[in-house]
Amino acid sequence: MFTGLIREMATVQSITNNTLILQATYKPKMGDSIAINGTCLSVTALSGNGFSVELSPETQSHIAVDQLKGKVHIEPAMMMGDRFEGHIVQGHVDTIGTISQIKNNGNSYDVFVEVEPKQIAYIVPKGSITIDGVSLTVNEVFESSFRLTIIPITMKETLFGNYKVGSKVNVETDMFARYIEHILAHKKPSLSWESVERISALY
Repeated sequence: MFTGLIREMATVQSITNNTLILQATYKPKMGDSIAINGTCLSVTALSGNGFSVELSPETQSHIAVDQLKGKVHIEPAMMMGDRFEGHIVQGHVDTIGTISQIKNNGNSYDVFVEVEPKQIAYIVPKGSITIDGVSLTVNEVFESSFRLTIIPITMKETLFGNYKVGSKVNVETDMFARYIEHILAHKKPSLSWESVERISALY
């Protein structure tokens, strides 16, 4: 589990077949889970100035692989007892979004992201969303897009400062919205009290 708070901007040294090699000051351990642009991956090798992670074909088919160049966001998985400051992030990319518009408002930026219309059900106004691993709040939701408001420090300290219209980003929607939709889609026509208690126990 992650929080959506970026630990560091690492540098991509190479990506060959299924191996992504990164240069970073953060020192993980072998087998650690770490989010790279919001994608939960496992550390498979260590080096003096960084580490490597494995990208399975399944993972590559669901993320914005073309953005794994230059700088990338990294966040190690939470440890028991860590302070929780972002929101619950699984590191499971739901869809690839496209930056459709960036508006400079003087003291903030409005960033619009286009997604598949079927994903809109899981994107809630004033709810949480993760863009390339960054925990953010959704301000407006439209038929096939949503609006984020980005403050200057986020623009400066994350990849948002590099995004342009047409940039591809990894999007993880709200976990609870996905769970609720799945439960409702598979519920029986008539729920017993036993079923209600079982569902309640999940939370």
